[in-house]
Amino acid sequence: MNPKKSDAKTPDLRGYAAALRYDPNQEDVPRVTAAGRGELAEAIRKLADEHGIPVYVDATLAETLYKLGFDTQIPPELYDAVAQILVFVAQIDQKSPPTHY
Repeated sequence: MNPKKSDAKTPDLRGYAAALRYDPNQEDVPRVTAAGRGELAEAIRKLADEHGIPVYVDATLAETLYKLGFDTQIPPELYDAVAQILVFVAQIDQKSPPTHY
């Protein structure tokens, strides 16, 4: 029995990773702070996990952010997609106990 080959049009969920920064008090638009493919993508995900940073999985968006490049502001055509990430993070923040410094 031959293993099923993956569809070339199906994005690899593990292939790309990107990190965003957004502080509405300091910036008008979110910014790509890290982006990678392959081993670098794995390293980005590992760092996020080690630091308790929420991970939003969207392979197509991750690839798009990777292609934008490091330290790039999110363009207007991606505002809706990135807004979904911000909502995801806000929902997690509401469920988490307050952090005291």
